[in-house]
Amino acid sequence: MTADFYTGSIVPPEDLWFRDEFIEQLWEKLHTEHVLLTAPRRTGKTSVMNHLRERPQSGRLVVFQNVQDFKHPADLFQTIIENFYEQHPDFLRDLAGKSWEVLKGLAWSATGKVKEIETGGVKIVLRENDPDWKANWKTHAEELLNRIRKSKKPVLIIVDELPDMLLNMKIDQPQDARDFMAWFRKQRETPPPQQDNIRWLVGGSINLAGTLDDLGGIDLINNLSTEKLPILTPEQVREFVAKMLSGKGIKFHPDVPSLVEQKLGRPIPLFLQMATQELYRAGKQSKEEITATRVEKVFLSLITGIGAQDKLQHYHSRIQKYYPEPRASLAHKILNSLSKSKTNGLTRNALKTICEQEIGTQSHSFQRDLLFNKIMHDLMNDFYIGEIKKDRFDFESGLMKAWWKKYYG
Repeated sequence: MTADFYTGSIVPPEDLWFRDEFIEQLWEKLHTEHVLLTAPRRTGKTSVMNHLRERPQSGRLVVFQNVQDFKHPADLFQTIIENFYEQHPDFLRDLAGKSWEVLKGLAWSATGKVKEIETGGVKIVLRENDPDWKANWKTHAEELLNRIRKSKKPVLIIVDELPDMLLNMKIDQPQDARDFMAWFRKQRETPPPQQDNIRWLVGGSINLAGTLDDLGGIDLINNLSTEKLPILTPEQVREFVAKMLSGKGIKFHPDVPSLVEQKLGRPIPLFLQMATQELYRAGKQSKEEITATRVEKVFLSLITGIGAQDKLQHYHSRIQKYYPEPRASLAHKILNSLSKSKTNGLTRNALKTICEQEIGTQSHSFQRDLLFNKIMHDLMNDFYIGEIKKDRFDFESGLMKAWWKKYYG
């Protein structure tokens, strides 16, 4: 049976291509360590995390939560409890016993399964049992973790988009964000992972190291083992295009998979899915062989069409949200210039000159170098640009480069 196209939703395990080896590596790493999983947005990180949840290994219970919009650690741990209640009710009921007052009032059936409860009802109960949940979050979080440890049951807690939560906290109370990460580090160290039945998998689509560096807390993640989601290879891109089209009965010229791979540049899986889906639709409608001309038209429509516009616009607007000035303006300046460059990009010195022309020479040369290096570090760690050859840089994604040139170049 041919896989479906996924152009916005999580890819289920049965349709997740080319990630089996990496997922096995993650499970192997999680045997002994806590893990930080990094990847650009739209590249399948959440689908990998969902695979871990739906197909757990070594008898682990897995709970997953996306914390992108959270503004306080209390939100995180209320959601973890809520997810245990909804996904592993027997386990949470055993944890609660008769002595955990903060869970008093949750509805259980005679078999231990949850009774139906309105959306957000679990959190309502938690806050009713302790109106000062926000102030007492550490007490409740430590109680939850201590009870899990006493159970001896292997548990994996997945926290996706943690850097976003920290940035949300930073807006109001920067010290709270650093305090939380210091507390979180202690929880990962005591007990050490080899003696702990709890594992943490932290995910981020933006640069967690850079976020913590701005908070003065870069040391707070050095006990996480960093795993970077692998880039799809050119061979994998060509295989995906060929198998998806042929599997759905679409005729195409032998050069089409290679043309798609060349147009994408560094392949963001979402855009690979979108491009291949458009080729499929074109072939199904015309009943004719897909040619190089059709590939050109599909990529032009992706650059100009509404379907991809909001997804690509995100990459531009997020800089203003996550990069403080003057880094945001300078980052945009670098990307605008790179979007107009040829296929071999621009040298580091050329990009540095562009920044210095923007900021002038009022500051000390050391400060200018520090600022430029920070911007380059952020753009590379946030997966906008890469070093395509020694001392030359360009967009990681060919599609993004073409879109950026059209609208901002």
